[in-house]
Amino acid sequence: MRTQVSHLQALESEAIFIFREVAAEFEKPVLLFSGGKDSILLLHLAVKAFAPAPVPFPIMHVDTGHNFPEVIEFRDRRVQETGVKLIVASVQDAIDSGKVVEEKGPNASRNRLQITALLDGIEEHKFDALFGGARRDEEKARAKERIYSFRDEFGQWDPKGQRPELWNLYNGRHKPGEHMRVFPISNWTELDVWNYIKEYEVAVPDVYFAHKRKVFQRDGMWLGVTEFLEPQEGEVVEERLVRFRTIGDATCTGAVDSPAKTIEQVIEEVGATRITERGATRADDRTAEAAMEDRKKEGYF
Repeated sequence: MRTQVSHLQALESEAIFIFREVAAEFEKPVLLFSGGKDSILLLHLAVKAFAPAPVPFPIMHVDTGHNFPEVIEFRDRRVQETGVKLIVASVQDAIDSGKVVEEKGPNASRNRLQITALLDGIEEHKFDALFGGARRDEEKARAKERIYSFRDEFGQWDPKGQRPELWNLYNGRHKPGEHMRVFPISNWTELDVWNYIKEYEVAVPDVYFAHKRKVFQRDGMWLGVTEFLEPQEGEVVEERLVRFRTIGDATCTGAVDSPAKTIEQVIEEVGATRITERGATRADDRTAEAAMEDRKKEGYF
């Protein structure tokens, strides 16, 4: 008797297959972990892929130094729970060493500076495959990526020179110094992620649910007041009921007005929206029409 496989089970099966393929094919994989829902899902799937054995690779957090405290607390708790090794690639260290120069002004962000910290981390640890939580539905540049996304010896991506992926056959061939970015949840949607989180009771930071927070409006987004980001003249601070749909550098990640305090309410809200989470709440993607693609060509996630 055949058992019907659900949509979520099919997505999970594909992701687990990709994790196992990479573990078998590459010498030094690593999982990029930001503490956001997508990287949390990746770690959950990695644990499931190799259980009862431990996850056979470390996780790496590219730390801007401008994080939401709740997210860092959650990251450290998950590291302790899973026993996985944590590597931190620090943007602050890159600034202190003079490798990058910090932006100034009201719209300054460390987001682009993550490229140098990431590439330095790859070179230092000789990683040849990096798992990332990018999904095709979240941004048009990410929609162009293959599941195995080749990077040259400089960490750069050529969207016109990607390898075909037919019948779930992935070409991991690379030379020393080159590496592959691998996206096991590329075919998932934001709604798929939340439905899976609900179905399998995956924990996420509280910032994803509605809570009262001091915010101010800039360029049509609600930005949280933090030690790294304060309002400019004329920007009024309000305490509003908000939540975050995506998590990144606190200086460029906006909140949305929301009453959604439970996973069920978040799923209902996401199902009704027609704007992607990055399109609605990431200032770094608004600097130019091809902002994300330009960063990815330089080595961004």
